[in-house]
Amino acid sequence: MMTAKAAIDLILPLVQWLRLALEGMGALCIAVGFIYALASLYSLHWRRAPKNFLPIRLTFSRYLSLALEFQLASDILSTSVAPSWDEIGKLSATAVIRTALNYFLSREINEYEQKQRERESAIANSPESSIKEL
Repeated sequence: MMTAKAAIDLILPLVQWLRLALEGMGALCIAVGFIYALASLYSLHWRRAPKNFLPIRLTFSRYLSLALEFQLASDILSTSVAPSWDEIGKLSATAVIRTALNYFLSREINEYEQKQRERESAIANSPESSIKEL
């Protein structure tokens, strides 16, 4: 039969590797979002297109939001291994900050998508649209 100490010795490295993988995924999300935003900005500049940065910014926000989720999961794993009151306090503060950031990012993305749908609906229902169909 396995003792509690042996079980902890077995689980601890697995949790540490999982935590590292989650931190890496968070960093990867930020990197992919950065590359996408940079390429999009370059593309707008190269084509001399109108400078509407909002879709680029919101797409980057989605990547940041996903990265925040991975980082929060990593922090939770860090605290679950050997929690002290100091670590629990730090996790609580980090969780509140990251959750608030994620909430406001998600709210901004949803507001933009709603405005975009309303704009597309208005264009589809405009008199010019009806004339073009004839």
